[in-house]
Amino acid sequence: MGELFEKYPNPNRPIDFAIFDKAGKESLAIGLARYDSDRGGAREDDRTGGYHNCATEILDFAKKRQSRRKVIFINDGPGLLLGSMWDDYARLEKSRPGKILVATLRMVPERITRE
Repeated sequence: MGELFEKYPNPNRPIDFAIFDKAGKESLAIGLARYDSDRGGAREDDRTGGYHNCATEILDFAKKRQSRRKVIFINDGPGLLLGSMWDDYARLEKSRPGKILVATLRMVPERITRE
């Protein structure tokens, strides 16, 4: 994140992709892409807890700069078949409506639009 934004509070925050406006000047979304194996138990909670902390950090930074930036989490793998894990992702998305989006690779064409 430190390579994208001056004075980012956690410049070593790793991200996997960023989506910019047509001019390439304003970042519209910051994203992480992960493969979820059948993690289970406390390890399962690590992923969604880490995502929550990451989203909070990025969105709080964006709010201070009056940016409309969003956070996108792309996950795939058999771990998502665990109902509890998918429920955790759904709660994460609902925690900041319109600001956090969670999708699988198959959902990307339907869920990530120009809007």
